[in-house]
Amino acid sequence: MSADHPFYDRHTHGFVRVATSTPAVRTSDVAFNRDAILTEARRAHECGVDLLVYPELSLSSYALDDLLMQDALLDAVEQSVDVLVEASAGLAPVLLVGAPLRHRGRLYNCALAIADGRLLGVVPKSYLPNYREFYEKRWFAHGRDIRGGMSIRVAGQDVPFGCDLLFASARLPGFIVHVEICEDVWAPIPPSSYGALAGATILTNLSASNIVIGKADERHLLCRAHSSRTASAYVYSAAGHGESTTDLAWDGQGMIYELGDLLAESARFERKPQLCIADVDTQRILGDRLRLQTFNDNAEEAGRPEDHFTTITFDHSPSAAPAEAALIRPIRRFPFVPNRPQKLDEDCFEAFNIQVDGLMRRFESTRGESMVIGVSGGLDSTHALIVAAKVCDRLDLPRTTIKGFTMPGFGTSAGTKSNAWKLMDALGIQSAEIDIRPAAERMLADIGHPYARGEKVYDLTFENVQAGLRTDYLFRLAGQHRGFVIGTGDLSELALGWCTYGVGDQMSHYAVNAGVPKTLIQYLIRWATRTDQFDSTTDAVLEAILGQEISPELIPQGEDEELQSTEGTVGPYELNDFFLHHIMRFGQRPSKVAFLAWHAWRDASAGLWPPAFPQDGRNAYDLATIRHWLEKFLHRFFATSQFKRSAIPNGPKVSSGGALSPRGDWRAPSDASAAVWLAELEAQLPPE
Repeated sequence: MSADHPFYDRHTHGFVRVATSTPAVRTSDVAFNRDAILTEARRAHECGVDLLVYPELSLSSYALDDLLMQDALLDAVEQSVDVLVEASAGLAPVLLVGAPLRHRGRLYNCALAIADGRLLGVVPKSYLPNYREFYEKRWFAHGRDIRGGMSIRVAGQDVPFGCDLLFASARLPGFIVHVEICEDVWAPIPPSSYGALAGATILTNLSASNIVIGKADERHLLCRAHSSRTASAYVYSAAGHGESTTDLAWDGQGMIYELGDLLAESARFERKPQLCIADVDTQRILGDRLRLQTFNDNAEEAGRPEDHFTTITFDHSPSAAPAEAALIRPIRRFPFVPNRPQKLDEDCFEAFNIQVDGLMRRFESTRGESMVIGVSGGLDSTHALIVAAKVCDRLDLPRTTIKGFTMPGFGTSAGTKSNAWKLMDALGIQSAEIDIRPAAERMLADIGHPYARGEKVYDLTFENVQAGLRTDYLFRLAGQHRGFVIGTGDLSELALGWCTYGVGDQMSHYAVNAGVPKTLIQYLIRWATRTDQFDSTTDAVLEAILGQEISPELIPQGEDEELQSTEGTVGPYELNDFFLHHIMRFGQRPSKVAFLAWHAWRDASAGLWPPAFPQDGRNAYDLATIRHWLEKFLHRFFATSQFKRSAIPNGPKVSSGGALSPRGDWRAPSDASAAVWLAELEAQLPPE
């Protein structure tokens, strides 16, 4: 496979490398500032940056007071703009540089967009702070009314001028930039709101916000909320060391948010220049907007800003990056699993208790006397059982309200059966055992299956007879005990169709795990032991269950004692859950999913494994393996398993990644073909 194949280029998959710059600065020394800006532009070019955002008035410096009204300084600014534009030829980044510019007897606080030897346009600041330490109205005119095709003369040329400009790459669809300046984002309706509604995916802010106690948190709050509300990336660059400290101080805070997620943040109070770099996923942004009809409705209500904004295109020439540096953005291996260290317990508590509350409400509404559950000793039934135990505790009911049944079949191992009993005993539920083998043998004989004639035929019918009998028993037991059946199947199994339809594990009275994928179930069980949700005896059993290989245990172990492996058939759940999240949540192309998976999983030491997971989870998969299992996933997800999802019982949605209920996130025809997705993968991946 050639590293030159377009598959390995981040731009192919909609990624734009953006950066904030805190350059060296000297108060009122325009030539020094110009050269410092160029130094950082060249450094950003070497880093493969596509868009570089400097602080407000970075060319002149910000804290100048009445020096801003001096013609000598303003002349030097215009002369330096000419030098900057010329020197930008051949550099990959689009530069957004702050400068004071004169226009028809007024002075404006501006951002200049420069690309590859061309001054694209100038954006004036809309909102001028004039309170407490700020006096901008003393020097500047606001630019709110500068729109509709106006121009400004800078360094001997006329260029577009206005707050209604967008800058769009002619080569990278989705690379569309809006510019605002400092105070603009503090306004109740920031100008970038309209920029986003007009189609900008990357909103930028050139800022000279001075620092006081707590202000860094306020900036984070504004940028995070704004990127989430506008379904965009928000790039914020504040002035730093070198600005005048006559009355104020500066921390040089740079940050990059995408859809409310912090991608990167600069070091603050640094004496040396800083570059804060991140890869923004413009396809993810556009995919989210595609699903958010509120975004489109708001654009219509705002008078369709796209009809009034001026879009200026540039022929962006991205710098080449070696294959090993194709993407610097960290890709979460486990996108369904909480990964905020400071919020870890809170997020896990929330996920677990969504299930507890859902089951509790359903149990109260049925006015039943018991909850019936099949306990296999595997992950899913274990998690459903501890959720049910918490329901009993919350309702002040004895745990004997839960009727747990272990139902060994032809492939049940001694280990899982033992763990099932240990768990039921530790939790103090009412438990019993029903050996389903006699009933299964009778059914296999009645239908004339070869197994009944002594042949070792372990086909799908052989497996489904056992799965169906277990569910049949549970439903009859629920009727007998005036209760209902708790479903144990999880989101990963629903995605893959890895469940027996109808009279099988696809059916229950309430599917408490239906919104929880396998990787999250593993994590929540481990969280339960780590945070002492139960006693030490229960914790020990839970840890033993976590250590088992995942298996349906429907086929007898052979003489070589080889256990039937679920992941050997459907693929590693950690990959399947990764595929599911990116396809279900954002509708991403299979080739992009493969690209993301390759970056996340190609290096055993590079993955973002959440805290408290065992070290043996640090697996690695090459592109060929990812491709193999992704093909299997696409076929199962799109072509063969939707009919099972269309008929699933009720169950709570748990993750923002989505759920597969036909009454919730996912609606799809049961007879669709997977050909489109398989063809896209085949066409876009490098040949094997």
